[in-house]
Amino acid sequence: MDKKEYEASLYALQIELNELQRWVTETGARVVVIFEGRDAAGKGGTIRRISESVSPRVFRTVALPKPSDRQKTQWYFQRYVEQLPAAGEVVLFDRSWYNRAGVEVVMGFCTEEEREQFLRVVPGFERTLVDDGIILIKYWLEVSSKEQQERFEKRIAEPTKQWKLSPMDLEARRRWYEYSLARDRMFDVTDTAHAPWYVVKANDKKEARLNCISHLLSVIPYEDLDGETVELPKRSKEHKYDDEATMRGRRYVPKRY
Repeated sequence: MDKKEYEASLYALQIELNELQRWVTETGARVVVIFEGRDAAGKGGTIRRISESVSPRVFRTVALPKPSDRQKTQWYFQRYVEQLPAAGEVVLFDRSWYNRAGVEVVMGFCTEEEREQFLRVVPGFERTLVDDGIILIKYWLEVSSKEQQERFEKRIAEPTKQWKLSPMDLEARRRWYEYSLARDRMFDVTDTAHAPWYVVKANDKKEARLNCISHLLSVIPYEDLDGETVELPKRSKEHKYDDEATMRGRRYVPKRY
């Protein structure tokens, strides 16, 4: 897909995302979208394409840091529950409670017993969310081993992208098959009828973004609502004065470009 075709398709989808936004705010819907997948699969880029054309007060991205010492003593789901949407909100989780089924168990941050306890609980937890009226959508972005290697190598070579490559990413690369086993175990237990997993083939970033957004729009039962016609008001002449003159002599940033 060339750039012009991609941008045209993305723009059309972003218009629909604005229709979805209007429906969410007017109906008070609550939507949770989970993005999981291998490192360098393109989760962040997909989320940015969704959120860049809508209001951050409606579409809220959540990317939690590692838990604090206090949070480690809480019920595992507690800090995620705090981020769930109120009426008229869409929450995009850039990684989620599924950390326990993936990175935590693979990297040794939790025990096998803790992972299995999580897997026993999470289907019921998600059933509770859905039964309460939350629209829950789960995406897994999948890339091949070759593609992941190429993306990591590009990050190493590009100074402006090296911040994306953490020691955890490098270790994740080494533990490719451990992640595969953890993924398969997670799917076996949590790919349920009430909260299914949708796998996005992400070797091509552009196609992955378009396919994911298109699918997201197809699984939320939103309707096109007639929006109000917006008209730019005329400038009032009340209190009129030479406001541009008052800006002369201010400290302006030098023009270097």
